[in-house]
Amino acid sequence: MTLDDLRVFIAVYETGNLSAVARAHSCSQSAVSQHVKRLERETGVALIERRPRGVAATPAGRILYEAALGGIGALDVALRRLGELRDGHGGTVSVTTGGVTVRHFMAGAISAFRSRYPHVGLEFHSAQSTRRCVELLHGGRADLAWVTLDRPLPQIRQRPIVDLPWVLVVHADDPLAARDSLEPADLAAIRYIAHPDNSASRRRLEEDFIRLGAGPPTPVGVADWDTAVLLAELGVGHAILPALPRLVTPPDSPIRAIPIPALTSLTVGWAVRQWNVLSPLATEFAELVAADNGPCRGAERP
Repeated sequence: MTLDDLRVFIAVYETGNLSAVARAHSCSQSAVSQHVKRLERETGVALIERRPRGVAATPAGRILYEAALGGIGALDVALRRLGELRDGHGGTVSVTTGGVTVRHFMAGAISAFRSRYPHVGLEFHSAQSTRRCVELLHGGRADLAWVTLDRPLPQIRQRPIVDLPWVLVVHADDPLAARDSLEPADLAAIRYIAHPDNSASRRRLEEDFIRLGAGPPTPVGVADWDTAVLLAELGVGHAILPALPRLVTPPDSPIRAIPIPALTSLTVGWAVRQWNVLSPLATEFAELVAADNGPCRGAERP
């Protein structure tokens, strides 16, 4: 069993397609099969089974995948850091998160970090869901993930940083704009600009509607947070959003943000594989972001 065997098996598990893995690794489909067969000989069990379209992991394959993913990811991170030390580079901090959250939660921390460490690289990998962020963590392609904290995640440590209450963003001329706050019943007839289907924030919001005994409004469109604000400003619809740090609505603004206190606040923060194996630079960047968003709450979730 070799590291290449495990890397190829992880790719086969994630794609379910031997020929796609062969193309990605610039080798033959037979060579990909040999990697998997070597693992099957070592473990004594079948790891994949052929399907009409591609392959799928067996229960034993899922066990090996989950074990290999964290180990290979941690090793790849270590090898990258060793290479940086060997080549005399300042190093790199790699972060994965949704595209709009960098502007809302990290702008100040990025400026401070760059001022302190001008030769250290900051890499941002955009991901549209917590699940994708976690995959990048496990795969060793990110040191830190800024995500919506919802439930425990296997082999991931979570640190809540800030709670965000919900608001309804509307055009200043909308009849709801004069309200000081809203109840869930007020939202039954709005033109709802929904979050993306696979986002934790949309799931949490719609679960909250059900908890309160009101079905979620029918979406008139789907957009990320910043795009939803723009659409609300254009009068296309109404955006139910977390009260983002940079969502500012001065008196002359074309939009208003009205609190919805009955909805449960959305918690966001950091997710990592293990805090004690992060590089000092990654740890410092995480702390700068936490400080920039208020005092770190300190409690860590498994």
